[in-house]
Amino acid sequence: MAYTAWFECFNENCRKRYSLTEVIYNCGECGSLLQVVHDMDELSKTSAAEWVRLFDERRMRNMWPYGSGVWRLKEWVCPEVADTNVVSMFEGESNLFWAERLGAEIGLPDLWIKLCGNSHTGSFKDLGMTVLVSMVKQMKAEGKEIRAVACASTGDTSAALAAYCAAAGIQSIVFLPTGKVSNEQLIQPIANGALVISLDTDFDGCMKVVQKIAEDKTIYLANSKNSLRIEGQKTVSMEMAHQFDWDVPDVVIIPGGNLGNVSALGKGFLMMEKLGLIKKRPRIVCAQAEKANPLYRYYKTGFTNYAPIQAQKTYASAIQIGDPVSLEKAVKMLKEFDGIVEQASEQEIADACARGDKTGMYTCPHTGVALAALFKLVDRGVVRREQKVVVVSTAHGLKFSKFKLDYHERRLPDVESRYSNLPLHLPPDVDAVKRALDERLKG
Repeated sequence: MAYTAWFECFNENCRKRYSLTEVIYNCGECGSLLQVVHDMDELSKTSAAEWVRLFDERRMRNMWPYGSGVWRLKEWVCPEVADTNVVSMFEGESNLFWAERLGAEIGLPDLWIKLCGNSHTGSFKDLGMTVLVSMVKQMKAEGKEIRAVACASTGDTSAALAAYCAAAGIQSIVFLPTGKVSNEQLIQPIANGALVISLDTDFDGCMKVVQKIAEDKTIYLANSKNSLRIEGQKTVSMEMAHQFDWDVPDVVIIPGGNLGNVSALGKGFLMMEKLGLIKKRPRIVCAQAEKANPLYRYYKTGFTNYAPIQAQKTYASAIQIGDPVSLEKAVKMLKEFDGIVEQASEQEIADACARGDKTGMYTCPHTGVALAALFKLVDRGVVRREQKVVVVSTAHGLKFSKFKLDYHERRLPDVESRYSNLPLHLPPDVDAVKRALDERLKG
């Protein structure tokens, strides 16, 4: 079948359409953000049962490009890309971890963690970048001049862009705020051959610069303002439902910075609902760091009075954003999904990471934001014992080892390391070791 998709203006009073191969990020008529829209009438000609069968057949197989968690859903994601132009690293299909011990600790037996950091570059950003870079490769194959693909980043976006561009043989450019990304995040784009530009500003400042640079149409913008990214990121919802045998959790909690992930999550659930694969919607919770919380502040006004802020330094560095690009889309989704916005202090973030780790996880600080929000909602009775809850873990904890070590060594400013677990330094003496073990293993 001839499945198609296009860019469409997000403004309901405009809805102007553009080809996915056009270098455009805002509507040329009204200036609003764009969204990718699929021909749902054509997709609806295939029954829900047939889609389920097809997706099951492709899952974890080697037939190109359908083994990927994103590209097995190709008709729903980006049918405009030829299979030969797909740039994939078997992204997606990440573990849905039953957090049995942590759930028991907080009185939530049906708690799950969607480990999106178990991906090629260690974050959920791979899901969107495979779509965007594949479309760039398609555009170049059709003769469009694109010299490079650029992004502003606090770490994970730059890593994903650099890796996928390197695989495709396309130059990447990344703008990073000086001193605000971990060494593990910084080395990823360097190693993958990106042109790395370090700016003495924050993410919002980097974003302003890259948008100006991308006015040159031969430099393609890769931030989540580009809605191609959302098409890949929405597959988190679809994977989640598939892993629950096409059932849907009651609550999904996701950390939010630039807020593309919130709109992506909702978009995936809505698409499955429209095509008959699911029968209900979850409640979506967006969790923000207290020091970078413009959406939370907006939510507290009933979404009536928005003001960008100057984000302050937070351990959840990837969401240290004061003026999120995808705000309008995220708010629309939160309204459709009975959404909640919660915040977490630096103490709550650090402790939530440590609590998760002590029950078998290895959480990034952004996942700590989501876990801290969950703890608050459980304490207030908003999230109830009988509900199935999924926390979306957006990156691998190995990218933030210094943060974790500083916590356990009690070197994080203004944080009391309540769950610190330091090595015991002992002489190489068996009796001394036995005494220490006996002391530690009491009761």
